[in-house]
Amino acid sequence: MLNNWGVGRILTSGVLAGVLITGLIWLLGQRLHGITLLPDQGASWYYWKLPEPTVWTRLSAWLPYAAHQLALWALIFYAQTRVGRYSRGLHPVNVVALVVNTAFIALHMAQTQLFYDGLAQDVSIFSSQGSVILLLVVVLLMENRRRGLLFGRPLPISAQVARFARRYHGYLFSWAAVYTFWYHPMEATSGHLIGFFYMFLLLLQGSLFLTRAHTNRWWTLSLELAVAVHGTLVAVMTSGPDGAWPMFLFGFLGVFVITQMHGLGLGRVVRWLLGLAYAFGALLVYGLRHDLSGVLAVGRIPAIEYLLVAVLAAMIWLGLAIARRRRPPEPVHDRGVGQ
Repeated sequence: MLNNWGVGRILTSGVLAGVLITGLIWLLGQRLHGITLLPDQGASWYYWKLPEPTVWTRLSAWLPYAAHQLALWALIFYAQTRVGRYSRGLHPVNVVALVVNTAFIALHMAQTQLFYDGLAQDVSIFSSQGSVILLLVVVLLMENRRRGLLFGRPLPISAQVARFARRYHGYLFSWAAVYTFWYHPMEATSGHLIGFFYMFLLLLQGSLFLTRAHTNRWWTLSLELAVAVHGTLVAVMTSGPDGAWPMFLFGFLGVFVITQMHGLGLGRVVRWLLGLAYAFGALLVYGLRHDLSGVLAVGRIPAIEYLLVAVLAAMIWLGLAIARRRRPPEPVHDRGVGQ
């Protein structure tokens, strides 16, 4: 029956489930108001962690995280080695992946209520942010040959590098989503709710391997653009309307204009109109803030992402080259004269 589900039905059901679970996090989060936390200590400080963690609070996050991660990696490996074909509907392994993710989401809810702490107690806040950025950068690398990187023009990245990224990206994306999911306690702040909803979308995507839903261009673009919504809203919530939110909004939308919209089959006129609308919007916002020179800040995010694409491609190429050199040579069979 599930194998007959279409792309639209699969994705709509998954998104609605994410909305309902996010609402449940908000409801349960009302019970966490009495937890005492240390004062905020700056940008590198993660506020939502216990002042006095114990061995049990730490293990309550790390052990389920490890089990969640290993379970998804095992399912990805099984799908690649035992299934290996794309389907319009769901394979049985996709159903198992959805059940596994749902079970660990429920476990994280219970863990937050009983022990509170996530992985944030032991690792840097930048590791959580960096994992999602790395995910987005790998998407840019994988899609380079299809939609290009700079206004439809691809970078000269070898086919071997692209194939490597496509074959193994599932393991990396699974780590990025699961690690970030367990990094945070299931708090009910606006930033947490938006972030967890985004994580649910990524976990949904990670459960749909080898299905047509997994490769739907509009769906994958929505996942890429969701980071612009998340980053902008969190910036507004943390620093107010006069803060740095335009840098995040127009920075990530800049990647859309430079790269992402060129993989949608849009006509040249439409792409020009979108580009002009983007430029006008950025100039208008910074003009109203009486800071036209500040519009240059929107280039930081695209510049960082494209630089990371080049660095990552070079690292993969170097790793593959080293692996080829370390591979033992093929044996030479000397048949001898007359054989």
